[in-house]
Parts: sequence; structure tokens; C-alpha cells
Amino acid sequence: MRAEDLPAVLAIEVVSFPSPWTAALFLQELDVPFSRLILARQGGPTGSLVGYAVRWIVADEVHVMNVATAPGHRRQGIATALLGEVEREAAVLGMASMTLEVRRTNAAARGLYAAHGFVEVGMRRDYYGRGEDALIMRRRLPRG
Repeated sequence: MRAEDLPAVLAIEVVSFPSPWTAALFLQELDVPFSRLILARQGGPTGSLVGYAVRWIVADEVHVMNVATAPGHRRQGIATALLGEVEREAAVLGMASMTLEVRRTNAAARGLYAAHGFVEVGMRRDYYGRGEDALIMRRRLPRG
């Protein structure tokens, strides 16, 4: 992601999450050395933005911060492709695991993550605000 991608990323963000990230948060991520923002474009590198993922590398773990797909492009494998890219990168870097938080009420996202081998390992009460718990999900990765 580059700064010029921000309007398209924000357009997806605001329709995907009850508490969307701000432009300032996304711009800050561009300057964080352990953060990477991955874009999915329809029709190749110059096509329209249809999804994105944000991940951090923390020690030997990949932390998936955010995955979103444009509403008109959901259930077409875009989030799966984005997670696949994060997983590919994790394998290349020799990471031990991937973790994320997901709203307890977000059945679609939980199903996606489970299909990618993530399992529930804990909960963060009120993580998304009063009454909005997060489930912590983890996937162990093969090393070597």
C-alpha cells in the first residue's frame, strides 16, 4: 500500500467495520517497520482495489490486524487470497505462528479463519467496546 491508495482502502474500511480505522492510523502503519499492508486489485496491479490485509511481524509471530473485502466482491476468494499471501510470507520468514482477534459475533470471519487452520485460544472481554468481545485465534505454522 502507498498513501495514494488510502481513499480506496478507507472506502472498504468504513463499510466493513463498526469501528473503522482512521486515515491517520493507516498512514501510521506505512511508517511502522514491522507492519505490511497488502492490497488485492481486480485485474492486476493497476486494477481497482477490492480488498486489503494488514499484518505485523512480532518476534516469531505474524499478527493479522485487519482483513477486509469490498462488499461487491465478498465470497469470491479475495480474503482467502490475502490470507494466503500473509501465510506465504510467514513461511518464507520462518514464523512459528499467526494470531488475530475477531469479533465473537462475526461468524463469517470466524469461518474464514477456521478454514485457514486458525483455532480459538482465548478471549479478550470488551475488546471492541462494551459487550463486544474478541476471540483470539491462532494458527501454528510448520518451521523449516
